[in-house]
Amino acid sequence: MKKQVLFIHSAGPQGSHAGSDDLVAYLNDALGAKYRVLHPKMPEPENPSYAAWKLQLQSQLASITSDVILVGHSLGGSVLLKFLSEEKTETPIAGLCILGAPYWGNKGWKSTDFALPKDRSILLQIPNIILFHSRDDDVVPFDHLHEYAKNLPFVTVHELDHYGHLFVNGCPDLIHEIRRLFKKHVGKKSLQTP
Repeated sequence: MKKQVLFIHSAGPQGSHAGSDDLVAYLNDALGAKYRVLHPKMPEPENPSYAAWKLQLQSQLASITSDVILVGHSLGGSVLLKFLSEEKTETPIAGLCILGAPYWGNKGWKSTDFALPKDRSILLQIPNIILFHSRDDDVVPFDHLHEYAKNLPFVTVHELDHYGHLFVNGCPDLIHEIRRLFKKHVGKKSLQTP
């Protein structure tokens, strides 16, 4: 059975070389045939609402019955963090990787629709949460990574250089972490199985 990665894309135009398209193509190529990258089109990406994205995410997670790593890019990362801090899911999550996500409620990013709730303790159920952000991100300021690190002290952060916001040339650190998380998660499960 292929290892599953569920990718939630950014806001804005999606499609050929737009939005998260190049990052999804990179994930497919770099992970190879042993992985299945699911990348649903989220509702109205140019005018997103949390309620609509939440419904789509719930539907996607309900269809996954084996271990999955969740990957969110930009707004997709914010949505995953908010969803997983408010909702319980039966889907076995091996890890959560977030790239270039805005921290809502921070300088000019005031939307409450995507902001994390005050009680984020439910996120502690996710075995591994890893945030990636490039210093040269020209859409979401780099200090948003530090806001997440300050407010979610249990996450691992990767400070990157030269990837911009769209990660059009990929992110080898992300590939390494996805592989490591699956190996770690499967190893843990096999140790727990009598």
